[in-house]
Amino acid sequence: MVPLAYRVGAAARDTHDTCTLELDPAGPAIRPRPGQFAMLYAFGAGEVPISLSGLNGDRLVHTIRDVGAVTHALCGLGPGEDVGVRGPFGNTWPLVDGADHLVVAGGLGLAPLRPAIRALAAEAERFGHVSVLYGARTPDDLLYTDEWHAWREHGVDVLVTVDAATAGWDGTVGVVTRLVERAAFDARSAVALVCGPEIMMRYAAQALGAHGVGPERTYVSLERAMKCGIGHCGHCQVGPTLVCRDGPVYAWSEIAPWLEVREL
Repeated sequence: MVPLAYRVGAAARDTHDTCTLELDPAGPAIRPRPGQFAMLYAFGAGEVPISLSGLNGDRLVHTIRDVGAVTHALCGLGPGEDVGVRGPFGNTWPLVDGADHLVVAGGLGLAPLRPAIRALAAEAERFGHVSVLYGARTPDDLLYTDEWHAWREHGVDVLVTVDAATAGWDGTVGVVTRLVERAAFDARSAVALVCGPEIMMRYAAQALGAHGVGPERTYVSLERAMKCGIGHCGHCQVGPTLVCRDGPVYAWSEIAPWLEVREL
């Protein structure tokens, strides 16, 4: 429960409401794995759960939406300033040897999936075909555009769509689930990793199921009001599961029945 001391090594504004912090340990370091999250403490403001969006040695990378008092304080930090870090918490994305992988992301949902994409690209010989299906509200909301070329160089298909085009956009317009029918994969064994708004994940699971990817091979990452990170406070309970302890990654077959319960 005691945060470790980290310092901001680099800070960047990605979009009008999103920033990325790169954090260096000022003492003992944690080593999260793809899919896990940490509790980031902005001194004087509070603590929030933020998924790992990258790991470079001992340097942690977190992409943060600036939407509340704590995240606003974090996005206002610059190099050399202090951050408290607790973790890593939660489970990881399942990467299956030999299987095709569909990575489906909506908006900021690409951030928790980025370490998995990097792992799939770095060890491409271990896996089958990899497709990244990414949707955002507008072209200005797209994340990590400077990395897409590197992913493609490692054999990853990157298909992108936006809800609303702006001047100069010549790509696809529409919801991200429409990209499933364009992706190349063997439905008999493919694994899908999905992250984004809950409604988007629901429709993505339906679209994947319609194309043969079963709910037991479709994995989603949930976001709930996590306060402790260790399964004690109960804020993140969904049915019989605590997201910080048992998630945030769940098979759709496991979590879908509980998401059907109104106001759960």
